[in-house]
Amino acid sequence: MKISRLPLLRRISQIFFFFLFVALLVLTTLRPAAGASADLHMRGPVRLFFEWDPLVALINALAGHAIYRGLLWSLIILIPTLFLGRLFCGWICPMGSLQHWVGSWPSESKRGKQRIDSNRYKRWQTVKYVVLLAGLVAAVFGSAVLGWLDPFSLLVRSFGLSLLPALSVGARAVLTPLEHSHVGFIRTAGETLHTVLQALLLDLRQPHYAQSVFLGVLFLGILFASLRVTRLWCRSICPLGALLGAVSRWSVLGLHKVPESCDNCNRCLLHCQGGDNPIGGVPWHKSECLMCMNCVGACPHGSLQFRFFRKESEVATPDLGRRRAMTGLAAGAVAVPLMRASTGMGKSRNERLIRPPGSLDESDFLSRCIRCGECMKACPNTALHPTLEQAGLEGLWTPTLVPRIGYCEPSCVLCSEVCPTGAIWQITPRDKGWVVGVGQQQQPIRLGTAFYDRGRCLPWAMATDCIVCEEWCPVSPKAIYVQEAQVIDSAGNVKTLKQPRVDPSRCVGCGACEYACPLQEHPAVYVTSIGESRSPSSQILLNRK
Repeated sequence: MKISRLPLLRRISQIFFFFLFVALLVLTTLRPAAGASADLHMRGPVRLFFEWDPLVALINALAGHAIYRGLLWSLIILIPTLFLGRLFCGWICPMGSLQHWVGSWPSESKRGKQRIDSNRYKRWQTVKYVVLLAGLVAAVFGSAVLGWLDPFSLLVRSFGLSLLPALSVGARAVLTPLEHSHVGFIRTAGETLHTVLQALLLDLRQPHYAQSVFLGVLFLGILFASLRVTRLWCRSICPLGALLGAVSRWSVLGLHKVPESCDNCNRCLLHCQGGDNPIGGVPWHKSECLMCMNCVGACPHGSLQFRFFRKESEVATPDLGRRRAMTGLAAGAVAVPLMRASTGMGKSRNERLIRPPGSLDESDFLSRCIRCGECMKACPNTALHPTLEQAGLEGLWTPTLVPRIGYCEPSCVLCSEVCPTGAIWQITPRDKGWVVGVGQQQQPIRLGTAFYDRGRCLPWAMATDCIVCEEWCPVSPKAIYVQEAQVIDSAGNVKTLKQPRVDPSRCVGCGACEYACPLQEHPAVYVTSIGESRSPSSQILLNRK
């Protein structure tokens, strides 16, 4: 095979894996055609990239003291890295491919000597190893906060909770006028396009998520930083890249330089993605090379080749230094206690922090959740949203149920299916125990308990008929029941109304009542996490035998 074809093969590989990632992300959305009464299951291996991620497996093992099912597939990436170096970063990783593509755009800050200089090895590239050390120490202390920076978590959060919903807004803005056009063929075209986009790419029901603007701006900022410094995220921050860089020190494939034929044209530096110094006369930084093969393809004299078992001077290990290594270790050890000091637990915990069904107890949940957003993307009612302050800094971007926006579907357990780490334990509708006639267990999974603000409830405070909450309650027998009472309205007339009440022994905290309450800005019925089955200390009912 000609050397010049290697970059072409790498591009083909990048395109394939990027579109595979997008396809699996699209499959994470339950299409409305399935209907609420259908068998709710994912149609594809939507967790595939997370199962390939050795960083997720390592975090899971350190923080959760076990490796959740499927994560051993990460050896598919880890073992080849031992022999071939960071091939994953250059050929497979969709985050790296996006940066590679954006970084190839013309930029005033990367021209000529400026571009060559920015593509040389820089001392700041060791920051990602400091981040990795800090995150792994935090994992030893039982916190999976390193998931914030995992590239797949970053991609799912950014695409699933921000960019794809934004595309849906744009698509609806274009399609709505077409579908309401008085011209027949235009209306037909709009309806056809709507059907195709709905089936293949976008969820045109228009889901929206908390913090979507911030998540989108942050992601775009990371991408466009590559216009100034090639692959800035990969080279300076990405902890997965740091882990693979550390493992690649033992790789037997390396860059062979032929200084006799090199005329210092610097074309290799002009196209280098990793900042690993492929030029002659200086050691090659093995742990920084992304195996993009650009330097080999760009060299006009064939002075660069990748060979097995080469014997040349190189920097095999990250040039971290004792001081930076100690900084990373100390940062991880200090960060977890500081974050937990500001997190309300027990009686001081935020009462509106309602976790998905099947979630582990809070401390175990935070040790496993990598903040990827898969559960939020899979929720058919857009009920799950990333937290901001509800769970403290350590719980930032973990999922919480927001009943005002959506409720937990009784037959749905998709969040437990897509969770890659076991923070949400995989359950079935039978385990959940909310569906009538599906062999319910004695104790269903409870997310919380509903309460009434009688000062706002229409039948209680305003002598107005309303039993919407009772009608929407999905459990059987219903947790919300009504009692007739005689009240006097403002005209002095005696009226008989049905006033709603909650039976806490039946309420599962699904949020349907709060979602349906006609008082939009502040519902008269609301759900808190008290009574959740995952926490024995958060109960309001005494167990009586």
